[in-house]
This record gives sequence, C-alpha cells and structure tokens, in this order.
Amino acid sequence: MTDGELERIDDRWRLRFSRRLAHTPEKVWRALTEPEHLAAWFPTTIEGDRAAGASLRFAHPEGKGPAFTGTMIAYQPPSLMEFEWGTDTLRFELRPDGDGTVLTLLDLFDEQGKAARDAAGWHVCLDLLGVHLDGEPAPDDRLSGWAQANADYTARFGPEAATIGPPGSAGA
Repeated sequence: MTDGELERIDDRWRLRFSRRLAHTPEKVWRALTEPEHLAAWFPTTIEGDRAAGASLRFAHPEGKGPAFTGTMIAYQPPSLMEFEWGTDTLRFELRPDGDGTVLTLLDLFDEQGKAARDAAGWHVCLDLLGVHLDGEPAPDDRLSGWAQANADYTARFGPEAATIGPPGSAGA
C-alpha cells in the first residue's frame, strides 16, 4: 500500500499513493495544511487562503527553485484538499480507518516522462510525512531515498516514464 501506481486518465497521467497512517484524520489534516507541519515533508510552502477558488503561491525552501502559482480547487476539512500545483493537480483524500487514517494522494499531470521522477519524490515525501506524524526526527538528508525510489519506479513504469530527470538536471 506504500508504492505509487501510474494510470492513464484520458490524455493525462496520474500517480496514486495510498498510505495508512496510525493517526487521526484531524492530526493528518493539520500535517497537510499547517505551514509548520508542511515544512517537515512537503517540497514547497503553500501560501494563500485555504478555500476553494483561492489563488495559491508555492515557494521552495531556501529559494532552491522558482516560485510558482496555483488555485485551490476543493477544500473540505478534514477529508479533502485539491489544488493546481503549477501544471499538476494534487488531490489529498483522508478516510478514517479504525484508529488511524488512509491518506490517498493523487497527482495528475501531462508528461508521462516525469512519472518515475515524481513518483520517487512523492514516495519520499510521504515517508517523511509518516516520520513527522510519528514524532521521529527527519533524516539529515531528506532526499536520501530518492535515487533508489526513482530507479525502482523507472523499472516498474518503464523507460518512457523516466525521460525527464530530477529538477536541475539536463533531462529536466
């Protein structure tokens, strides 16, 4: 249940991750929406009102990449948040599961060639989310598992899903 799946949706591509977290939906929701929690696992800040239709701005920590914009599509605490994240559409769904929560992350995008790269990124981010929710310290190198995850997703999804490399690389 931790690995991402790649699916074709009309003329776009979608990554789907489902993770069971041993925390209440309310706690997971705070980690998805509050800046001090997002900083522990999400790749950018999320600036703007948390309301459907709101304009959003995303910035990378320490200016490691250009800021970009998006729009909040849906915001229904504590179960659904969907927004345009640059050219992607990200959707987070929370469902109670016993004493925990099932988090589903959907990432809809245009270019199949970035599927392995982005799957590896979301895989690592969701691992960091779990570490954060569990109260454990984050690893010193937050991206230490990315290269192996990228190789694994490239093998699973095929070479056509890995034509765009990591941001800042010649293939990006």
